[in-house]
Amino acid sequence: MNKEQSGVLRAWEATVRKTQAAKKRANNIFGTISMANVADVDPEDDNDKSVGISGEAYFTEKILPNGDYYTGQWYDNFPNGQGKYLWTDGCMFLGEWHKGKTMGRGRFSWPSGAIYEGDFKSGYMDGTGIYTGPSGDTYKGQWLMNLKHGHGIKHYSNGDWYDGEWRRGLQEGHGKYQWKNENHYVGQWKNGVICSQGTFTWSNGNKYDGYWEDGMPKGNGKYQWPDGSFYVGNWSKDPDEQNGTYYPSESSMAANLEWDPKTVYNELADCKICPGERVSIMPSQKKLAIWYSTKGGDKVRRKSVDGRVSVGIERPFDKMNMWESDGDINDSGEVRRDLDCELLGVHHYDANPKFNLRLPLKAPKPGKRQGETICKGHKNYELMLNLQLGIRHSVGRPAPATALDLKASAFDPKEKIWTRFPPEGSKYTPPHQSCEFKWKDYCPVVFRTLRKLFEVDAADYMISICGNDALRELSSPGKSGSFFYLTDDDRYMIKTMKKSEVKVLLRMLSAYYNHVRSFENTLVIKYYGLHCVKLIGPTQRKVRFIIMGNLLRSEYIIHRRFDLKGSSLGRITEKPESEIKDTTILKDLDLNFIFKLQKAWFQEFCRQIDRDCEFLERVRTMDYSLLVGLHFKDISPNGELIPCGRRTPSDQLLHCRWASIKLEANMPARVERTIRRPECELQLVGRHTGECYEVVMFFGIIDILQDYDITKKLEHAYKSIHYDPTSISAVDPKQYSKRFRDFIFKVFVEDT
Repeated sequence: MNKEQSGVLRAWEATVRKTQAAKKRANNIFGTISMANVADVDPEDDNDKSVGISGEAYFTEKILPNGDYYTGQWYDNFPNGQGKYLWTDGCMFLGEWHKGKTMGRGRFSWPSGAIYEGDFKSGYMDGTGIYTGPSGDTYKGQWLMNLKHGHGIKHYSNGDWYDGEWRRGLQEGHGKYQWKNENHYVGQWKNGVICSQGTFTWSNGNKYDGYWEDGMPKGNGKYQWPDGSFYVGNWSKDPDEQNGTYYPSESSMAANLEWDPKTVYNELADCKICPGERVSIMPSQKKLAIWYSTKGGDKVRRKSVDGRVSVGIERPFDKMNMWESDGDINDSGEVRRDLDCELLGVHHYDANPKFNLRLPLKAPKPGKRQGETICKGHKNYELMLNLQLGIRHSVGRPAPATALDLKASAFDPKEKIWTRFPPEGSKYTPPHQSCEFKWKDYCPVVFRTLRKLFEVDAADYMISICGNDALRELSSPGKSGSFFYLTDDDRYMIKTMKKSEVKVLLRMLSAYYNHVRSFENTLVIKYYGLHCVKLIGPTQRKVRFIIMGNLLRSEYIIHRRFDLKGSSLGRITEKPESEIKDTTILKDLDLNFIFKLQKAWFQEFCRQIDRDCEFLERVRTMDYSLLVGLHFKDISPNGELIPCGRRTPSDQLLHCRWASIKLEANMPARVERTIRRPECELQLVGRHTGECYEVVMFFGIIDILQDYDITKKLEHAYKSIHYDPTSISAVDPKQYSKRFRDFIFKVFVEDT
């Protein structure tokens, strides 16, 4: 027997042993399952026992090729209905499935003994549920995408417990924490730490009521004894800032003048907040092995439990292999590297570095400052004056302070304010040099609260839009026909809108507000105001416009800009390389990079893309895109991009001096160059080269106001006749969201 045959035999024996072990383990856990009427079992597959007719849901018992075990309802190559899945590492899920995703009520257990029982959504612990850790910690309450979020009660194994609000896995909001020694705190929390205002009561009856910072008294506060005597004043760990007065009670025998407030800090130092247990792996991170049957035989495909790319796991194969950078998979499981293109006998575009690895990448030529300044004589000069007058009036108008919890009436589309602006001025408006016009504010309370939520200072906002510096109009309207204006400081972008877009925004405004309030790292574009100018006179012209943040405003030069949708039809910039400037917006088929984020940022990015796309699905919009800006860190004197060395991502961060890194802005990262073959239309992502560059990244989701209306449905129907339907931008919101996510998770990867 030769070496190759020996290796095959050993591999076969190992597979048999693993399968038998999985079967034995499954029988021990689930019990022996009787299979009735098993007449249609494939004779070539002893490990797949199924009852049912093709195209219908049926009951099955499967020992999967990697040793995993599944028993339950099955439909269209996926678990669907009630079922039990056991992974080879000992993790197990029992509960409801929908098209291969854990969805509904279920029970997930870990080999450590930890158990979660409750709601699942798309593979995540999401809804209400109970988690019991291996050491006895328990949490009962609300969850959002694997994290404690909402109200919940946590009992720690050491005897402590917490009852209150959670946000993203940590105590945040109002809550009560009680230690096993009967000491307890009731009040505000932030990021798992006592802060703001609250009351700490010791088991002996002593009490501190006041302000806190980082888990210790800081600011005004009162310390009280059971006999009624108390100390009140300003609290601080710094003795120079600590001052107060002791007041004895009538019943106390003598004043406790020797008491030192520092003893409170010493006592609190022993009251540690129990950190709880860390979950080693989340249900949404578990791989699901499924059998995929075709006429040519069975192929094993791997897919995440939630049916999409999950953080830190192997990605699923796309049905068309549209985005595989290293070629397609043939029937024997081997990689076919662009064979179709080679058979066509086509040649590379040698003059373009996007298609030729021998050519170095260069930074684009600096373009002029974006836009034409709107000065006197410009056709839109009066419109700009009207806009500035209206904004100054809206933002400067006195208004009562509003809480973040808004009434439903604030989101009513009929909630709007009209103001007349005559040239001579009125009781409420100043005289001006423009023509007479009427000004409309849509849902003013909502947008004022959004600006507060986004931490926009009212004075700075007015200066940016209404200051002495004129607005700039971008040279040409967008594809929708809308015109864009930029403030002089590039902070805000103003876009004219169709009436249909205004209706969409007003319809989704409540959902938008709740989404951006819930997720401070949302990538969805930030909206600051929705207005209308109506010119008085024979034309009665109305101009509606939205004010939003400029995602790519930065002190860094943005060398490359990409607008990415995940579709291919028409998604290329028809410009030679020599004419591409740093202000050129490139598209999907122009993309020649893979974006590499440090692990923690990559995981947060994936979570946030999922959240944002689920929101856009709910509000039934499509045709949105991810706008990406890149600043290349190292450029040679002749303009060539200099590849980075092999520093680790942590070293990379260590050497950065960027002050404010956020998920969507000032993000230090690396990009890997890719080489694409232009002849293969469907190849959205090119082949990896290993050539990386250090960059600062900016990104966000834009153009979210396109409804899937009758116009888009007709566009889809017409183009589907002439082109591949998967390449068309106009598709159903659910399909659009899935395709967008699949593509984004293909071009954004973890930097390992």
